[in-house]
Amino acid sequence: MPKRSGLVVARTRGEAREWHRAQRALGKRIAFAPTMGALHDGHLSLIKLGLEKADVAASSIFVNPTQFAAHEDLGTYPRAEESDLEKLAAAGCSFCYCPSPIEMYPPGDSTRVKVKDLSHILEGEVRPHFFEGVASVVSRLFLHVAPDVAVFGEKDFQQLLVIKRMTQDLGFGIEIVGAPTRREADGLAMSSRNAYLNTDERAQAVAVSRVMFATAAKLEAGEPIRAATDAATAELLAAGFASVDYVEARRADTLAPFGAETCPVGATGRLLLAARLGKTRLIDNVGFVRR
Repeated sequence: MPKRSGLVVARTRGEAREWHRAQRALGKRIAFAPTMGALHDGHLSLIKLGLEKADVAASSIFVNPTQFAAHEDLGTYPRAEESDLEKLAAAGCSFCYCPSPIEMYPPGDSTRVKVKDLSHILEGEVRPHFFEGVASVVSRLFLHVAPDVAVFGEKDFQQLLVIKRMTQDLGFGIEIVGAPTRREADGLAMSSRNAYLNTDERAQAVAVSRVMFATAAKLEAGEPIRAATDAATAELLAAGFASVDYVEARRADTLAPFGAETCPVGATGRLLLAARLGKTRLIDNVGFVRR
């Protein structure tokens, strides 16, 4: 397996398992942060958090075709493997798994992993294929790399809960850790897809976090849920967004609706939203506690 600045790069599951065995022989605890590449500081923060939880950090770069629908951006998704590997090495990552699609989905492949309930709300309503693709690829990555800890960003909060559920149900024995969302100086959540935004759209995009934090404050203060989320939708549309897929306040542990006009005092919630600006779809979320 090739090395660059201390970073081992594997292309096959066999090479990944060889690296795993070598780490086990040394008594090392492994943290793993899967990615689709086009890395930014948010991804690199996962590596740093992983190193707080384990002896060595591993990552992967794989643009997963099963989580893209036919009309989505699989073909144009940002790819920059060489610079990504340099960033991982500089962040202290020891290993990166960069498989081909045929390595992940061999000829004749017919197995998929489905997580019921959580996969069919919010993002799952808008992108019904998405979480089956995520669960299928993450389960394979877990099998190939076999980490002790896996770190995922809270920016994709529903995805984090789906992976936690899958990991528990399938008995992987891997600790799943959520990492806080990293933001640009103006509040926009870091995302590889931010590269799609033109100059004007990038200026408009800051409305996502501005509206989100303001709405969460309203919910914490006891404002009726639907009034607060409807106002947020109207603000985003007024800020130039083409459409809003959802703005929802849900219970933080299950993403179930609160089932009441206002969030109960002391309840922990999550405000989640998704909106489209030009050709770019932006998602974000934030936790809140009703005062």
